This record gives sequence, C-alpha cells and structure tokens, in this order.
Amino acid sequence: MMALAAAAVAQPPVQWSEEEVRAIARHGPWPPPAPRDPSNRVAGMANAIVLGEQLFNEPRLSADGAMSCSSCHVAGRDWNDGRARAIGRTELDRRTPSLWNVGYAYWFGWDGAGDSLWSQSIRPILDPREMAGDAGRVAALLREDKALACGYERAFGHKPSGDDEKLLVDAAKALAAFQATLVSPRAPFDAFRDAVVAGDREAMARYPQAAQRGLKIFLEANCSACHFGPRFTNGEFGDVGIPFFIRPGEVDPGRLDGLSKLANSTFNLLSRHNDDASGVSALRTRHVQRLHSNFGEFRVPSLRQTGAGPFMHNGHFATLEDVVKHYSEVSPDRLHSDALPLVRPLALTAEQSADLVAFLRTLSADVAARPPPPPLCP
Repeated sequence: MMALAAAAVAQPPVQWSEEEVRAIARHGPWPPPAPRDPSNRVAGMANAIVLGEQLFNEPRLSADGAMSCSSCHVAGRDWNDGRARAIGRTELDRRTPSLWNVGYAYWFGWDGAGDSLWSQSIRPILDPREMAGDAGRVAALLREDKALACGYERAFGHKPSGDDEKLLVDAAKALAAFQATLVSPRAPFDAFRDAVVAGDREAMARYPQAAQRGLKIFLEANCSACHFGPRFTNGEFGDVGIPFFIRPGEVDPGRLDGLSKLANSTFNLLSRHNDDASGVSALRTRHVQRLHSNFGEFRVPSLRQTGAGPFMHNGHFATLEDVVKHYSEVSPDRLHSDALPLVRPLALTAEQSADLVAFLRTLSADVAARPPPPPLCP
C-alpha cells in the first residue's frame, strides 16, 4: 500500500499548452451573470419567483389534481425523476430533462419545440399525456384561490384578470421566473479552471490527476464543439447515433418534429404573448429553418450536474461509463443524419475511459437540501 501511495505522489503533473489553457478558460467563469428574458415581463422579479415556486408544486394545475411540475422535476434528484422515460398519465417517449441552468437556454425540450422558458412551461400542463390541464382550470385557480390570487397580484401588480389564455401564460411566466433561479453550484472543475486562469499551480494540484487527464482527452477529442462554454453545451441539436425507434414501427423524429410544433404553437415568441416590444427576442424563431437533416437530432444537454443517470434523450444509457463507451465505439453507420457528422469513434483505452468519466464527474457538486418555499402573502 505504501509503495502504491508513493507511486501516486511521484506521478508527474499534467502539462497544459497555452492553447489548452485558453480552451479551459472558455468553460467559465461559473456562474455566469443571471439570465434575462425580455419576453417575460416578470422574469427576475422576487414576487414572481415566489408565485412560480408555489405553482411549480401545485398539483391542481393537472386535470386530476394529482400531478405537479415537481412530480417529475424533483429537487433532490437534480430536477429530474431518475427514470429512463418520464411517466405522466402514461409512459412518455423521452427522459425528463433536468432543470438545472434552464434559464440560460434559448431552445427548450429535447426537440426544441419551445422557444422560451414560459412557453415550454405551458406544454406539460396542457399535454393530455402529462398533466392534462387546460387554460380554464389554471385561470380559475388564480382567480379563486385566495393565496394564489394574492401572489398573482403581488407579482403582476393587479388582480388576476383577462381571458383564460392570458392567465395561463401569466402562470407560465411566473413558473419560468422560478425555474430561471435553478443555477447549479460551483463544481470541483470550476476551482481548477480558475486556478489555471490565475496560473496558481498549488491550487491546480488539488484537482485529481485522473480528472486532469480526462479533461485533456475532452479537449483533444473536440467534445467542446458541442459541449461548449461555461454551461458545457452549445444549446443546439445533433445526432449522436442513438437509436430513434420508440417502439417497433414508430420513430422519434426529434428536432424535425419540434420545429413543426414550434411554428404551429399559439405560445411561441411570434405570438401576442411575447412581452418584448422590440421583437429582437423573436428573431431566432422567425428565421429558424426546418431541414431534413434535423431528423433524429436532439438537444445537446449540459454536462453540468448530470446526476446519476439515465442519460441521453430517451434514457438509452444507464451510466456515465456507458455514455463514454458509446462515444469510444460509435459507428459512423449509426448516424442517421445527412448533415456534417458531429461524432467519431474515440477508440479510448479502459484507462482513458476511466479518466474521461473522472473529469465528467467533477462537473457536478453536492447540493444542499432546498428549504420550503416562502408563503405567497406573509
């Protein structure tokens, strides 16, 4: 045992080129400035955040009064449910995505069918497979429940008023204001990244050698082409060779279908519900193109706070080791896109795979228990 310990201490430090230092620096600092959504007039407002958290935990938004947003997005499970595929009123086709850092995104859902966090918050409320609610139910809650009506007035500056659809959107904007506060804590990687930028070799040495070797593999393999920047995602979509069959004879078209849903949505940023009078926030939606190459593409997830799995849009892999094995062995023939391939087999050794997993685990941090939400109207 002493000989093994001595060998570990004697291991030479990982060396970093100037180019690698610049690449590491681009993955921080963390956290970034608070996200801002001009399409949501109550974004960032304390009273809207309080109302949003109450609504997030409110099962009466669902048709049977048994399901809330927090039924699937569980605080103690990194804001997902730990299932390979989500379960609403029936089993769904995709995994429940984590809500960590969702406020920084600009496309929402695995297929990007939402172009704002508030419009995405409406979808599960209305989806008959999930909460199966409707605008009338949400509006009635806001008008008739004294605590919610009080919370609404504090958030929006007037009593719940307007047609049912408007009140549904207002509820979703409060939900979005709350979700935007879910910023993951600083992880071990962030301390290392800051030490690299500062040239602090003593602090750099506290980061595990296996994680440093894994980070070097991550950079050499150009994983940051998709897992870019402080959030470790470019926020876009790609085909990485995951089977697209949901069940025999049925496929999930991914982004291709998501763009159709976005264009036909009553609640997209081109609708009357966008609070951004400048119209700038709607430009991305106005100009996005639906291409055949979007078939089978899914949103590139952040690598931060990935949790224990399952992984990929449909829970195809149970562990992080399985994910790394996929990228090590993926066959180009498995890619069903006619666009520029995003992945190539990395052909990692067992030791390299273990190092890459060690690095990926340093992008997560322990999270303190969340306190109960404050009262709407103390």
